[in-house]
Amino acid sequence: MIVQRKILSAIKNLINKYPIIALTGPRQSGKTTFLRTAFSNYTYVNLEDPDTRNFAETDPRSFINQYNQYVIFDEIQRVPSLFSYIQPIVDESHIMGQFIFSGSQNFHLMQNITQSLAGRVAIFRLFPFDFQELKSAGLLQEEYTTHLIKGFYPAIYDRDIQPLDFYPNYIETYIQRDVSELIAIHDMSLFRKFIALCATRAGQILNMSNLANECGISSPTVKAWLSALENSYVVFLLQPYYKNFSKRITKSPKLYFCDTGLLCYLLRINDVSQINNQVKGALFENFIISEYVKRKHHKNEKQTDLWFWRDSEGNEVDLLLQKPQGTEIVEIKSTQTIMPDLFKGLNYYSALEKEVKLTKTLVYAGSVRQNRSVAQVLPWNEIDI
Repeated sequence: MIVQRKILSAIKNLINKYPIIALTGPRQSGKTTFLRTAFSNYTYVNLEDPDTRNFAETDPRSFINQYNQYVIFDEIQRVPSLFSYIQPIVDESHIMGQFIFSGSQNFHLMQNITQSLAGRVAIFRLFPFDFQELKSAGLLQEEYTTHLIKGFYPAIYDRDIQPLDFYPNYIETYIQRDVSELIAIHDMSLFRKFIALCATRAGQILNMSNLANECGISSPTVKAWLSALENSYVVFLLQPYYKNFSKRITKSPKLYFCDTGLLCYLLRINDVSQINNQVKGALFENFIISEYVKRKHHKNEKQTDLWFWRDSEGNEVDLLLQKPQGTEIVEIKSTQTIMPDLFKGLNYYSALEKEVKLTKTLVYAGSVRQNRSVAQVLPWNEIDI
């Protein structure tokens, strides 16, 4: 089974304009498969291989010189010295798209790019499958809860792995390893408890003090562990939109998981019957907002910024997309029935915003698209960015 990755067209738009393309993203999001398939004319070098890595570390100049003009260096952040050797090569050759870097450790990859290769690299992020990719491959189901629990990692679809088999191994083999490379964790069981507590707060305003108290760790430790989870593409923080409408607004971010399959596993939800009304709204919100994030990166929409807005009285817009041509405000509801009160947040915000052109959208769990006077109504599987 081959799923066409939407990020390919975005990369093709820039591969002739930059000497280096860098592709990062979560482990197991399909980076290696994508690169080896889409750029089969490139020599592929895997720096996870210990012998290859040893050669690169001990004799970097000879290592680089043995390859042809176009090369993919997978997990290049494992040999930081290569970045400095590659800089003069691309500066002298003036060949566009000469190197493709891939890495799952965002912090180390970006740190080395910033230090040695600033201005020479076009950076892309590949996440697990998005709705459009599954739909084009005939894999998108009509009922969203199937994907909510299953998640979107390619291995689950390629090899028909059950979520209960995939996610425990994913945590053990990838998340703990990546996080341990970023920060020293002396009690791994406490860290696993921390991830599970983060899952109970998905879609909520982040309160670090509360999280620290419940987990039994300090606030600086919470900050460091969250940063490591962000750099490993396990969670992301959606920042609040700061616009003064004469009322005090929320200034803390909201916490979301990059993949709802992992989120459901951490919440011990492995069957649709376990999705009760207490968690349904938060899960659906995370499901949709993570899709917007994936779609933004797969299209390389760097001019689109994603926010949420909430004031001190609880008035809220779930998602605010700032685009060059205007702003789209999005309300996300897990219901399949459209009622007038679902538009309350959109109407409240639009009454306050007088300076910017607004597009109002309601995303819901139903299947009928509607163009109403108050807003466009989109089924969960028809959202776009």
